[in-house]
Amino acid sequence: MKETAQKYHRERRGNCAQSVAFSWGSKNLGGRGVEEVFSGYGGGRAPGGLCGAVFAACELAGPVAAEAIKQAFAEKNGGLLTCREIRAAGKLSCNECVGLAAELLEQQVGKGGKHGE
Repeated sequence: MKETAQKYHRERRGNCAQSVAFSWGSKNLGGRGVEEVFSGYGGGRAPGGLCGAVFAACELAGPVAAEAIKQAFAEKNGGLLTCREIRAAGKLSCNECVGLAAELLEQQVGKGGKHGE
């Protein structure tokens, strides 16, 4: 999923949230087109300014897995979760955030987390 999400983002086919959602939708039956739901959540427009890639991963994984995704993302990103902080720190590019969020989503879904939990 990581590579799919990063390619989608790199080709500018969608924002960071859409890129993660597209990779999830490509892998899950009935998930095609889910990226459109996330069209308004890129560029720091997710609730609370959360990184759109993290927001999409959490929404798609469900509430049980969302906290684990946020925690793992923050651990790998110097404790940062908001788009503004991540961009200001310059530690990870948007495309790297997309890849990390997609990877964490895939790990959580593999552990039994799933959309709608």
